[in-house]
Amino acid sequence: MRRPGASPLYAQVEAILTDRIARGDWPPGLLLPAEPDLASELGVSPGTLRRALARLERRHLIERRQGRGTFVAQQTSAQALGQFFRVRDLSGKPVRPETVVTGITTGPAMGEEAVRLRLVPGEKVHRIERLRSLNGVPQIVERIVVPAALFPGLSLPLAPQRLETEIYVHYQQAHGIIVVRAEETLSARAASTEEARALGREPGAPLLVIERITYDAAGRPVELRVSLLDTRDHRYAVELV
Repeated sequence: MRRPGASPLYAQVEAILTDRIARGDWPPGLLLPAEPDLASELGVSPGTLRRALARLERRHLIERRQGRGTFVAQQTSAQALGQFFRVRDLSGKPVRPETVVTGITTGPAMGEEAVRLRLVPGEKVHRIERLRSLNGVPQIVERIVVPAALFPGLSLPLAPQRLETEIYVHYQQAHGIIVVRAEETLSARAASTEEARALGREPGAPLLVIERITYDAAGRPVELRVSLLDTRDHRYAVELV
């Protein structure tokens, strides 16, 4: 019987299974054991296990395939865009960005970077600069910071070569980092001379600022991202349910 104050049994099972995925014990694409076998291994009822699996599915950590079983999710570009890219055209339709990496540097975490990523000041980070085009027109300037310890040997193709997959797919495939959620704040500011040049705007033009902290399956902050969006022809859309 569950002790007073302890988390529900299904949540405890969810935490155990999440840990297996986050540690890489269950790699992407792995077929999970049959539900009766897994429930028996964990010492819980089939109903408790199914509830835990349903929560993992909502978090995009597993996927159920009709007639085949339950698998550890393999993130795809389409899934990553659908879950994490919220820019729409003026008619409200989703758009697919074309992305180039314009620079990658490595250095010590500074100030807010260290705080937001829960790093010791001075700990190494990779800084990625990207330019994203929508319908062939540069619309988004991005600066991404990730802990070097979690992304050793980070390698991405530099411009003019385009990124053919979403960066979260690369995180999973190359570094075993599974992105499951993000927290964002929105503001606005004037474009700097450099940003205006990249976006074909005048210095001082208004840009939407999207600040994001991304978390992996283990609950660690793994990415700090600032995206600057030209909103003349596009909007940032959020569905509240």
